[in-house]
Amino acid sequence: MRILINWLLSALAVEVVAHLVRGFHVTGIASALIAALVIGLVNATLGLVLKVITLPLTILTLGVFWFVINALMLELASAVLSPSFRVDTFASAFWGAIVLSLVNMLFRWLAGTAKKEDPTV
Repeated sequence: MRILINWLLSALAVEVVAHLVRGFHVTGIASALIAALVIGLVNATLGLVLKVITLPLTILTLGVFWFVINALMLELASAVLSPSFRVDTFASAFWGAIVLSLVNMLFRWLAGTAKKEDPTV
């Protein structure tokens, strides 16, 4: 159930980002649902590998480089899903990655589905 809620919240976050970031386009809620799924799959596979490989650079930039990786993952998802989900430029993808992270974090906090630390540790 938590996975379904997080997927719906991610799709809603994609819709919000499409309204806030210039150059970030989604044609409808069905496209946002598919985009959220593809973005999640791309981040869980290729994004994870890239984050591990570029960990020294990420540490050197105090984490800012992760937004570059997330922007690249958005660009890849856009290439797969075009024209229903489209990101025009890398700058749009970069700012979209930042806003998407913040909006996702806010929605998951509001819904109470954010990861909670284990109090027994």
